[in-house]
Amino acid sequence: MFRRHRERHRTERTGWLRAAVLGANDGIVSTASLVVGVAAANAGRDSILIAGVAGLVAGAMSMAAGEYVSVSSQADTERADLERERKELDANIELEQEELAGIYVERGLQAPLAKQVAEQLMAHDALGAHARDELGITEALTARPIQAAIASATTFAAGAALPLLTVVLVPSTHLAAFVAGTSLVFLAILGALAARAGGAPMALGTLRVTFWGALAMALTALVGAMFGAAP
Repeated sequence: MFRRHRERHRTERTGWLRAAVLGANDGIVSTASLVVGVAAANAGRDSILIAGVAGLVAGAMSMAAGEYVSVSSQADTERADLERERKELDANIELEQEELAGIYVERGLQAPLAKQVAEQLMAHDALGAHARDELGITEALTARPIQAAIASATTFAAGAALPLLTVVLVPSTHLAAFVAGTSLVFLAILGALAARAGGAPMALGTLRVTFWGALAMALTALVGAMFGAAP
């Protein structure tokens, strides 16, 4: 009798981790860039805060809606593929068994063993076997629109709150520099944590998020300085 050993793999985190990292990163970058751009246009602290809070609310809702629509489309595709597979199983289960056995042969099994494996798996759960091995749909990677929307909106708001907190706490002089500097620190920490959670090199994760964050803030600061009102 075999004893089942349950292991947790990083691929199980793919769905929520992607949405969470994307949300937090966008929250920091977009809000910090907005704050830096408005500050470079010589706006007062109150105007900067209003713009930042508006950006937080709009961005969180946009992220939630975008994730929900995007992942819902993926879920719709998965359901359509499963329904088509169900009909094919009902119409000709022998042909579907041969198809599944062929997949196992391509993966390295001998034909007699592949046929036996296909027979046993389909006897247990025919649709599940085809979903997993033919369509690539698994429980860990299946689309979850609501989970993705909540994770993305929540983490966007959390990320966006960090530059706004800096605006509240630091002196008005050199506000843009303070926001840019602290936001780059926040991005570096986020990149390192996300890389660690995903099993990637932490230095690479830190570098790529800070580079794009710095570029975004530099460009919005330039826009603010060019088109802002004179003091």
